[in-house]
Amino acid sequence: MKNLRDNMRKLLGMILLAVVVAGCTQKAAKGGECVIKGTVADKALEGKRIFLVPLSGPQDAAHVDSVEIKDGKFEFRKDSVMMAKILMDYHYRFNTQTLLVVTDPGVVEVVIDSVSSAKGTAQNDVLQYWKEMTEVHNSQMGFLRRNMNEAKQKGETQRMESLKLRSDSIHLAYKQATRKLSKEMADCVLKDFLAGMFPLTYKRKMPDGTVVEMDADTHEPVKK
Repeated sequence: MKNLRDNMRKLLGMILLAVVVAGCTQKAAKGGECVIKGTVADKALEGKRIFLVPLSGPQDAAHVDSVEIKDGKFEFRKDSVMMAKILMDYHYRFNTQTLLVVTDPGVVEVVIDSVSSAKGTAQNDVLQYWKEMTEVHNSQMGFLRRNMNEAKQKGETQRMESLKLRSDSIHLAYKQATRKLSKEMADCVLKDFLAGMFPLTYKRKMPDGTVVEMDADTHEPVKK
């Protein structure tokens, strides 16, 4: 548990570096081509096709790119900036992690493996920081959930409540870090993506039919 907390602190600290990198974004680099140069660790995937799929919008043949893996490598080229996923065909996806990327102008170096990664352009460097932060968060939350289930089975109410408080605190810190990263970035598609992850408020329909704006963290009505 201590190691997980230490890793979280390190990754949160890296956000400050990421914000600096993020200053050079889509706005400052309009135009230009995104070249995604990828490698695949699993030799069994040689000759298989790998896909670049838009994260939102149509995902038909006209909008999805695919190439064959040759000598453990692949390459995509895009002339528009968007959030996308790089993934194998579902028949061959075992032990490969789907990877989020931004088709940011420049060269993006991608590794597809059990833990995939991307680097090389401003937005993808920031996205990689956020991905690592997310994986630490998910590891922590999984650890706490397993312990909460164990405490529940043993009837350890006090321990279960303590673990729940810790879980809520860690998740809140992660949400706030994501929001902070988005807020401090210049305008770009990644900023919009991160901003949409954890909105500050949401709408709730009350029993009397009225719609109330709620705080997304406290789940209490927002004070006007």
